[in-house]
Amino acid sequence: MADQEARSEQCSVCGKTMPRDQIVSVAMVRDSVLDTIRKSKPDLPATGFICIDDLNEARMQSIQELLQADRGELTEIDQEVVDSLKEQDLLTHNVNTEFEGTLTFGQRVADKVAAFGGSWTFIITFMGILFLWILTNAVFLARKPFDPFPYILLNLVLSCVASMQAPVIMMSQNRQESKDRLRGEHDYQVNLKAELEIQLLHEKLDHLIRHQWQRLMELQEIQTQMMEDLRHKDA
Repeated sequence: MADQEARSEQCSVCGKTMPRDQIVSVAMVRDSVLDTIRKSKPDLPATGFICIDDLNEARMQSIQELLQADRGELTEIDQEVVDSLKEQDLLTHNVNTEFEGTLTFGQRVADKVAAFGGSWTFIITFMGILFLWILTNAVFLARKPFDPFPYILLNLVLSCVASMQAPVIMMSQNRQESKDRLRGEHDYQVNLKAELEIQLLHEKLDHLIRHQWQRLMELQEIQTQMMEDLRHKDA
């Protein structure tokens, strides 16, 4: 029981007593994270200990403060990234599937019309209709054409097609811009989270290095004491 108590320390933040493998010395915490902890715990002792849960929460708070200092007030996109780090959620998802799920029936029709209007199938079909229109009025119905030269009715039809096709194509282009903006926001979130994850990884590596260095120093002290004991025994 005494050995177990010797291996436990009290967290200076939450006051809970935890095993040494679930607690970190204050001296091994990064200064930026330590400043964040001291804002809510100004009397934090320099020789105290912090549990892993409180340390991770302080790291998230430090990241949020870093973003606020860099960008001012956090946007909704930045806040989603911070929340995903706290909850360990994934941000990556299929933007195309999400965007397609929000389209109305009219928007889907507009996209199909714009896709057809910008294809070789439309060009060849339209050229065939024009040729057949002119051939019918000039040859097959030469005596009594329904649209004689200079094909005024054909010009009217072409003008109507062009006037209807232009806004449909513009509607499709506007949605493409919205889709590109959504994809850009998603890429920004993923890149920002990757950057913050790397920063957290650096902090954890620093913690591990300091922890290992402290263990090595303790082992060296023990070995030195053992050598001193052996030297006194031989003497």
